[in-house]
Amino acid sequence: MKVSVVVKPGAKFEKVEETMDGELKVWLKEPAKDGLANHRLVKLLADYYDVRRSDVRIKLGLTSKKKLIEVDK
Repeated sequence: MKVSVVVKPGAKFEKVEETMDGELKVWLKEPAKDGLANHRLVKLLADYYDVRRSDVRIKLGLTSKKKLIEVDK
């Protein structure tokens, strides 16, 4: 399954919210620095979809706030 995600790094809280068009908005406490936000995003989405971290991959947008995520279920 492929999911479009908008990431908001450096937030005061962590939250995953699904929009009406199926896109996810994800707020992360980690800053967008040295891959910290990407690592936390993978862990948070693995918990959200109840899969292993190895089943969640960032396909596009490693350095962007808009990402395409692939989740194997």
